[in-house]
Amino acid sequence: MNTFHLDIVTIYGNFFSDEVESLLVHTDDGDVEILAGHADFLAAVATGRARILKDGKERFASCSGGFISVTKSGVKLVTNTFEFADEIDLNRAKAAKEKAERAIERAKNDREINLAKAKLTRAINRINIAEKK
Repeated sequence: MNTFHLDIVTIYGNFFSDEVESLLVHTDDGDVEILAGHADFLAAVATGRARILKDGKERFASCSGGFISVTKSGVKLVTNTFEFADEIDLNRAKAAKEKAERAIERAKNDREINLAKAKLTRAINRINIAEKK
């Protein structure tokens, strides 16, 4: 299978850089799978599941926010968070979910509600990814 170069950058710096066969990522418009030779593409990334196919092996991850850019020179995924399923601390994710649920209950305005809901969405996504290893 043909490959392309994938760079994943998070707020903490370069996270991943390698040749891969495909990348599946959740965008604001739904799931998009990138293969070698994909047309130029730019999209906002939403919180959801990501999948990298490398050497015939799938690796799933939790991904949230940012954008994906596809050009002839490769693919760049710039995201707030990217965490492979086998690296997710499930207990920490469950604690974050409970904390976000409490924050929603205590929220005093729309800003606090929206922030807590975003945290809840990320926590649930991390839990789902971790439990489906």
